Amino acid sequence: YMHEGEPIEFFVLKSSDGVIRAAFNACDVCFLAKKGYRQEGDEMVCNNCGQRFPSRLINEVRGGCNPSPLERTIEGDEVVIEVEDILAGANYF
Repeated sequence: YMHEGEPIEFFVLKSSDGVIRAAFNACDVCFLAKKGYRQEGDEMVCNNCGQRFPSRLINEVRGGCNPSPLERTIEGDEVVIEVEDILAGANYF
């Protein structure tokens, strides 16, 4: 998402337990490195420190190097993320 010419990065995935989850591509610890995460199988991996996070814990565990949760709702076949919720993560970027 672009805000005032700057990106606010996030990702959406379907976890191993079938839940659609969303998180910012940043965390409370490594966000200054601006390296984000990559997906390897059922895990999200921090590109800065190498910590691994099972997909089923995205949006469940907060703080530390965990991907910072992003609120989302499911309406039919669509994932809905409010702009206000995206803007709340601007400080990571």
